[in-house]
Amino acid sequence: MKRIYVLLAVMVAAVALVGCKKAEDGKTATDNTSAKPAVESTEKAASSDVLAETQDELILEARNNFEPIPLDPKEGFKLLKNNEATDAKYELGKMLYFEPRLSKSQLISCNTCHNLSYGGDDYQSTSTGHGWKKGPRNAPTVLNAVYNSAQFWDGREADLKGQAKGPIQAGVEMAATPEYVIEVLKSIPEYTEYFKAAFPDQADPITFDNVASAIEVFEATLLTPNSRFDKFLRGDSTALNDTEKKGLKAFMDQGCTGCHAGINLTSDGYHQFQVVGTDKEHLLAGDKGRSAVLKEATEEDQFAFKAPTLRNIEYTAPYFHSGIVWDLREAVAVMSSAQLGAELTEEEIDQIVAFLKATTGEMPRMDYPILPPSTIKTPKPTMD
Repeated sequence: MKRIYVLLAVMVAAVALVGCKKAEDGKTATDNTSAKPAVESTEKAASSDVLAETQDELILEARNNFEPIPLDPKEGFKLLKNNEATDAKYELGKMLYFEPRLSKSQLISCNTCHNLSYGGDDYQSTSTGHGWKKGPRNAPTVLNAVYNSAQFWDGREADLKGQAKGPIQAGVEMAATPEYVIEVLKSIPEYTEYFKAAFPDQADPITFDNVASAIEVFEATLLTPNSRFDKFLRGDSTALNDTEKKGLKAFMDQGCTGCHAGINLTSDGYHQFQVVGTDKEHLLAGDKGRSAVLKEATEEDQFAFKAPTLRNIEYTAPYFHSGIVWDLREAVAVMSSAQLGAELTEEEIDQIVAFLKATTGEMPRMDYPILPPSTIKTPKPTMD
């Protein structure tokens, strides 16, 4: 009987040791999980980004005009200038992107006009902002915007950091001031800790510049990879159907790539909207474009706008800076006739539209952030 008790005691001790070891391993695993980057890179993504060898002539021609969006969302970080991307900065930027208290009404956030659940824009001709005022232009998508060499329709900001500051201060958008934003954030203790973690080398990290820097890091990850068109570019000739392939061919042959090429299907150049003096002049909506932001504008800057991305275009209606055209077929017809002087057949329009819809990629997925509560010191919302 003693032997049985001794044997049982040994077995219990062994189980306890194994349990401790598993608990220790589990704790390590948990710690590692919590320490994982907010936006993960994977070897699979890197290997899948390789362009496969192919003899397909259409793929080879397309590769001369376009590039696929990388599968790894961290690739966007490489395009940031003077703004080191860290997990803490990403998480802070994500919160600030969804933070309505950065607006004077405390109703409007970045996500209001650049809704990540629907194409990175707001499905409005022009955005509705503070006091239900209407903005002057259509909201461009934020998706893949890190690839833009300049931001806004007139290119007045060089990067996403500069862009983030504009709507916060615009009277027809969020209607706040840098001082107001800082007052709000400093009134919420949790934000003090988040900013310290994101900007550890700064004694007073809650600044308007740092708000924009954090938002820029978050927005740099808003990529839409792995569209069927991207799969085609990587070498899968079956990724597009015959109609879409004909549309791609027509898109290149008609000269659309003069304004819409590269990784983001945009030249990032500025092009005059050639509708002045035509029955389509109403599409300008009285907007003189880039000339309004240049100190020494030329005649070529009159009615000139930055070529927008065409990726995910089925999600980004209505179209053009004025947001007047809601039908993608009409937009294709207008651009071919006004910009290229080409009258496409109905079949060609359908083919190009089919191709453009094949550029819709995988939308960014994320948990909606739970924001910290206000305090008695937090400024109260106002519609003034």
